[in-house]
Amino acid sequence: MKYEMKISLPFYKIAYAVFFVVMLSLVRGVTYSHEIGIALEAPMAILAITFCADTYTQEITSKRSEVQRLYPMKKRMYCIYRRLVIQEIFLLSVAVLGYGFFFLFQNPRTLNIGQGIVENEIYPFFIYFAAIAVTLGLWGLLSNLLSCIFRNMWMGIGGCLILWLLTNSSVGDRYLGVWNLFSYSFRNVEISGDFSWICGKIVCIGIGMLAVAILPKIIEKRG
Repeated sequence: MKYEMKISLPFYKIAYAVFFVVMLSLVRGVTYSHEIGIALEAPMAILAITFCADTYTQEITSKRSEVQRLYPMKKRMYCIYRRLVIQEIFLLSVAVLGYGFFFLFQNPRTLNIGQGIVENEIYPFFIYFAAIAVTLGLWGLLSNLLSCIFRNMWMGIGGCLILWLLTNSSVGDRYLGVWNLFSYSFRNVEISGDFSWICGKIVCIGIGMLAVAILPKIIEKRG
């Protein structure tokens, strides 16, 4: 496990991920606490894309993939999935830190003043936590999959960014609606009981599961 963590979480990745959320919480202004999740979701998706794109392609560039081919496929896939899990857990921790940094640096106001502060803030945080976990999982898995298909991390990042630009836009919101991959960001925050945006997260989960299912076949064919 220590070996996998060393490969999956080199110091430079940890440093730029933390620096990213610190800078974001300083420059991205928010007025109300419910805006924090909106401010974080799309940028954290980009972070996941760049963070996970080289999960396996680093084995190709370092020529370690020649050794990997000697292992049984089950062991190779277990290694890749374990690295992805390590990276996703770290990214989720960074996303939680980022949420806290917004409160630390900007002290946003709560939308519902009539209730207690603790009750008001815990509820949107858990909603954010669930949404961002799905978002990070999707974009991390997708960037790794595309990188493996093209055997190049930059192709994986580029392909994901095209999809990111299409979905994280007014056009994506207009045509995809609640089925948009970023439905959480485009939701109507003034209606706290509206959970139609979950449809978009169900799509994310479906695409993520498909990526997990396809990856072994790609690794087997592309090495």
